[in-house]
Amino acid sequence: MAAANGWNRDQLLIALRLYMRTTFGKLYAKNPEIVALAARIGRSPAALAMKACNFASIDPNLKQKGLSGASKADLAIWNEFAANPTALAIEAEEAAARFEATHPDTEEPFRLPSGPTEKTALVRVRLVQSFFRASILNSYDFRCAISGIALPDLLTASHIIPWSASVERRADPTNGLCLNALFDRAFDRGFIAIDDGNRVLVSKHLAKSVDSAEFRCDLLAIEGKPLKVPKRFAPDPEALRRHRGTIFKA
Repeated sequence: MAAANGWNRDQLLIALRLYMRTTFGKLYAKNPEIVALAARIGRSPAALAMKACNFASIDPNLKQKGLSGASKADLAIWNEFAANPTALAIEAEEAAARFEATHPDTEEPFRLPSGPTEKTALVRVRLVQSFFRASILNSYDFRCAISGIALPDLLTASHIIPWSASVERRADPTNGLCLNALFDRAFDRGFIAIDDGNRVLVSKHLAKSVDSAEFRCDLLAIEGKPLKVPKRFAPDPEALRRHRGTIFKA
């Protein structure tokens, strides 16, 4: 049954999370996933779909025209996310876990371990990783931004500014690329990079190794290839420049 009162914070976070991990064209009331999620949080499918669309109207990355109606609460949540995506990602994933765990078919409610323990830290790391991966893969339509391969099991949500280098940007989708596992490792280790024109750069150090390999795996063939840039959450040019300046083996 839909709630008659205003949206609470957990419900808003769930709607934001839904927007981040769902293609805009699938944000409609009859989407089975939205129907099921709406039942869990006590909202109608139409209301949940519209609330997620409100975030699309706010999102400067998507620039979706013809949408309006976002509330002050919607804008406040979005601004919180823009200022600290990692903190909001953790909170949104915790809210989603609570709603899932308090579903009638679930015996034990979700409880995040309390206190500054190693277990708590590990749980939160996993929450951020889950949020980031879902946002990145969805934005890139579940395809590698270089090769176009569309097999999720072989895809990685790659951080441009490394996880260890920026806590604040761990969940920021503009700090990510969707790459297949091989290209992800090459990018992470500085053997490939992306230039200001969103074209692939290949390190000469990689070229020396690949030339002697029995199977080249197309690592050299990708040089100069254009990156497939998503409609929303395009990679941050400054983050790509930082990667080239500090990680890429030019």
